[in-house]
Amino acid sequence: MKTRETFSGKLGFVLACLGSAIGLGNIWMFPWRLGQFGGAAFLIPYFICVFILGTTGLIIEFSFGRSRRCGSLKGIQDTFKEKNKPFGKILSVIPTLAVACTLIFYSVVVGWIFKYFFLSLNGRIYKENIGSYFDSFAGTSSSIPWHLLALVITVAIVLLGITKGIEKANKILMPGLFIVFIILLIRSVTLKGAIAGLEYLLVPHWEFLFKPMTWIMALGQAFFTVSLNGAGMVVYGSYLKDKEDIPSAALNVAIFDTISALLAAFIIMPAVFSFGLDPTSGPSLLFITMPHIFNSMPLGYLFGILFFLSIIFAGVSSAMNMLEAPSEALISKFKFKRVFAVLLVAVIAFLIGLPLDLSMERFGKWADFVTIYLAPIGSIIASITFIWVYGFDNAIKDINKGSKKPLGRWFKPMSTIFIAAATLVLILGIIYNGIG
Repeated sequence: MKTRETFSGKLGFVLACLGSAIGLGNIWMFPWRLGQFGGAAFLIPYFICVFILGTTGLIIEFSFGRSRRCGSLKGIQDTFKEKNKPFGKILSVIPTLAVACTLIFYSVVVGWIFKYFFLSLNGRIYKENIGSYFDSFAGTSSSIPWHLLALVITVAIVLLGITKGIEKANKILMPGLFIVFIILLIRSVTLKGAIAGLEYLLVPHWEFLFKPMTWIMALGQAFFTVSLNGAGMVVYGSYLKDKEDIPSAALNVAIFDTISALLAAFIIMPAVFSFGLDPTSGPSLLFITMPHIFNSMPLGYLFGILFFLSIIFAGVSSAMNMLEAPSEALISKFKFKRVFAVLLVAVIAFLIGLPLDLSMERFGKWADFVTIYLAPIGSIIASITFIWVYGFDNAIKDINKGSKKPLGRWFKPMSTIFIAAATLVLILGIIYNGIG
């Protein structure tokens, strides 16, 4: 029997998980939410949610993967079968389906990022009507070649495997991302008028702590920022050696993901206010607001290239995890060869994604369905399987393998609180049409 590949060590594992966690939500959503929901006051509920609930979710998903030595599909089925519980086969599909469906729309966006990176390289983006150009590109057939490019690059990395592909790529992409972010941060906070953006982010409005929506948005941001969906982090955990400290690794992922989100906020909002633009969120922030800023900024051509390069780093590193999870499911469950499994998933993702290339309305509905329903349900299923079906006594032994400071019985109620919080994310997402 072929030995399962593993990450070379804790550093490679943490960087790979950071690559998955640091995505577009850190860049196009967190800065706006930080400013809109109380400035520095928002950080209190956000830190509580990330470092208590987010870290708990990561510990559960990492440990579930490592304990079963496979991803969610086979892991859930095997656990239900061992415990003579029904519905394992049906439930096991949902987490893997969640991450596969995320890849379908996410790869479309990564394609947009590649397009804008090349537009920033040749300077064409600054010769166009920036607002109307995005509208004429996204949701049209013009985005298809870039969508394909994003998937081809992601496939090329994932085909190389865990150590030579995903780990090695993230050892380049993640340090590169933080270096570029620091360069952009220095430029942004030294712009004339940047102080208004800093005040927008840093001045605490304590009254927001008494508004339920502040806590709801903090919970949603925290849940999705660490990439909890019941499959992506499970599959990375399945490649982790028993000697590695999972609670420590989970905390490191939460810390550096939070740092990246804060860096993004202090890059974007001072620049937005410096040029008198309205703070926004979502695709318009990346593809309309930021190009406007670089067009007006001294040396904007150079900083525009660096900015979109950093977004490529964030996008591709997340897409690698989204491709690996369903590919591993085919490898573990159906004994497919890695090359065939990865190519099959990528081709299906591309073909299903084509209608999303051609319609922003379809793109939005697909993304909403995945983030509102599938991702929280996937995380709930994986967590319940590991903590309740597999059993807490078994789970805590696996969690504490390699741990320098073993977790105690208190982690049992903490796990229950996380499952309740994930259920709340699902319910609130349905009520408010998304909180992630």
